[in-house]
Formats: sequence, structure tokens, C-alpha cells
Amino acid sequence: MKSLFASLLLAAAAPAFSAPVDLVTLYKDLHTHPELSFQETRSAGILAAEARAAGFDVTEKVGRTGVVAVLKNGKGPTLLIRADMDGLPVKEATGLPYASTAMGSYGDGPMTPVMHACGHDIHMSVWVGTARWLAENRKAWRGTVVMVGQPAEEGGGGARAMIADGLFTRFPKPDYALALHDSSGIPAGTVSVPPFRALSISTSMDMVVKGIGGHGAYPASTKDPVALAGRIITALQTIVSRENDPFQPAVITVGSIHGGTKHNIIPDEVKLQLTIRSYDPKQQQRLLDGIARVAKGEAIAAGLPEALMPVISHTGYGVPTLNDPALAARIKTQFEAKLGKARVVDLDPSMASEDFQYFGLEAKAPSVIFWLGGVAQAQWDAAQKGGPAIPSLHNSGWAPDPAPTIATGVESMAAAAALLLPAK
Repeated sequence: MKSLFASLLLAAAAPAFSAPVDLVTLYKDLHTHPELSFQETRSAGILAAEARAAGFDVTEKVGRTGVVAVLKNGKGPTLLIRADMDGLPVKEATGLPYASTAMGSYGDGPMTPVMHACGHDIHMSVWVGTARWLAENRKAWRGTVVMVGQPAEEGGGGARAMIADGLFTRFPKPDYALALHDSSGIPAGTVSVPPFRALSISTSMDMVVKGIGGHGAYPASTKDPVALAGRIITALQTIVSRENDPFQPAVITVGSIHGGTKHNIIPDEVKLQLTIRSYDPKQQQRLLDGIARVAKGEAIAAGLPEALMPVISHTGYGVPTLNDPALAARIKTQFEAKLGKARVVDLDPSMASEDFQYFGLEAKAPSVIFWLGGVAQAQWDAAQKGGPAIPSLHNSGWAPDPAPTIATGVESMAAAAALLLPAK
């Protein structure tokens, strides 16, 4: 029987890449059963069982629902490999036979459809395949591997929850940390290693725009928060276009607006939800301060008293995800040697966000996250010729091509592990 790595190498050499059938089956099962942040009990149980079967020492419920699997293989460095597990509150519209029909809720919130719209099911499948390769090919590497199944990446709290629960005191502290993320920007079978900037800081902001409600027929007797919210949204756009250094990327997006109950009722308040992104903590604070200033200024202009100024709160990722340049260069060179230069492509930094950086910062270990192409080749080719646009991550139509994506993920992560844990 061929080893998993041998199978992957044979697959990589063929015109169409393929992954072992059971990994694709595992992926489809995970895709069908997504779980929201800090609720990943089923997913965590699957990762734990797979790691135990491969010979790892496994601990569950680290950081609430996280998994830590350790495999020691002689003297050498320690490598952390992370996969995130949580899904998103998105109703799937892929039409796949294994599409999710799962429902879930955050705390006491409303029930909502749940989908793996960010590809964490791919990440978990690659994690399992990598664990198997490490167990089957112990002659190819030396050292210790700490494989982390992380909860709650989407909310930004999972990495810090695992660290607070003793990730680096209860388990070996890494010398290196690695992760991958699927991408809708490159075809399956390819990878991309950001040389430095990988993913941005992200702040999630909630804003309550207050007013004085009343009858829609008598607006002069009210202070309309709907109109005020519209003015605030329009004015916010000038923070990036007129106040931000154009050579420093920044994003302010209002993703949600809710207010009112009926055609002829002016409400007392409107709720906005925003995402704010940049690559520099000081710049991020300037953006946040600018939003607060604009919101208050528009409220004053609308004639609202001090007691009815907008109320703002925010949480999120406090640091950008920045690859260690030297380590990123080594890994890119390794990928070019093992996968072939044609399969290693360059991408611009992303304004999406991650909490993977906290692992490297806390452990004081160089870290790298790389992109794993997920778009089916035929779909990619059609889009390049002006065909249907490829759905992005977090879109209800995002559907990675599982077999070549998983195969390339295991192939690349195994190559990176072999580089950092050389057999001597």
C-alpha cells in the first residue's frame, strides 16, 4: 500500500491533482455539518479521533472547544500547525449534494443557517492529511509537532482563548508556527506565500444612532435617526478618501443597518454594524477616532442633544497578520522546489483578517500563513475569459474544489514541515 505522501506526490505529478478518497469524504462530512464559533464540538471530536488514530497525544477542550495534538519524534525543533474549525451564519446556495442545511445561533440570538463559507472544512481536512503524513513518514523529519484545531477564528477570540487556557505552558512551545487558508483568488493546485503583509487588522464596530421617534406624517416633531444614519454612512466614506494616506490601505464598510418597524413610524434609534481594516495599529486608531468624530458631528448638525449622541462599541483583531520575511522566503523556495514554480504564485496583501498572529506573538516564534488555491480549474478558466465571476470567501456560493485543494494543501504543508523539521 502506498503511503499518503507517495499518493500525493503521484497525484501532484499528474495533469489533475487528486486527494485520497477518504479525505474528500471527510471534507464533505465537515462541510455538511458546520458549527458556529465556540460550538465546534463535533468538528473537534473528529479531529481529535483522527489525530489519536495517527498516534498523536491528544487533548480536547483547550480554549473551550479547541484540540491540541502532539507528536514527538526525536530531538529537533517544535512546529505548530494550526487549522481553524468554525463556520459562518450564512445560508448555503452552492447547490451541492453535500450542501449544509445546518442551523445555529450565537448565545441567545436568533437561529440562522450555518455554512463553511470560509473554507475551514478544507483547513481541517488538510490538517488531518498532514497529521497522517507526519505519522507515516517519521524518517523524513525530526522534532515535535503541535497540531492545533482552533475554535472561533471568525469572531477573533479563538487563538487568545487557547493561549489563555495554557497552550504554551501545558504543551511544547513552538519554534515556528504555520497555517494555511484557502483562496478564491487562485486555482486549485496552486499556493501563494505572502512575503510579509498577509492579512489586516480588523475591528467590528456596533453603532446605535439615536433620535426622537414619532409619526411619519409629522417629521418636524421628531429627530429622524434613519436620515441621520444615512448622513453618517455617507460622511464616513470621506475618512478613507480624504483623510487616509493613499499609500496605506484602509477600509471602512457598513455591513448592516437596522431601524424602524413600519412605513409611517419614525423610530427612536437605528443600529449600524461596521468593519474597519488597516495594517497599522496607529492608523487603525485614527480610523476609529474619525468614525466617532463624524458620527457625533452629524448628530450635532441634526440638532440632537448631548444625551442622544451615537453610542459606539467595538471588538476585533488588534494586530495584523504579518509573515516573518525570512521564514516566508524559505517556505516559498521550498514550495517552488517541491511543487514547481508554476504552482507558486504571487498575490497582493489581503484586507481580510485572522487571529493566527497571536500564536507567533505569544510564543515569540516566527510564523507564516500561506494561501491555498481552491477554485476548480474549469471555473477559473471560464472566469478569466469573461464568464461567471468566482464567489469570494464568505459568499453563500463559495465552493472549493475539494480533491485538488486538499491534495495540494497536504503536499505543501508536509513540504514546509520537512523543511523546518529536517531529519538529521
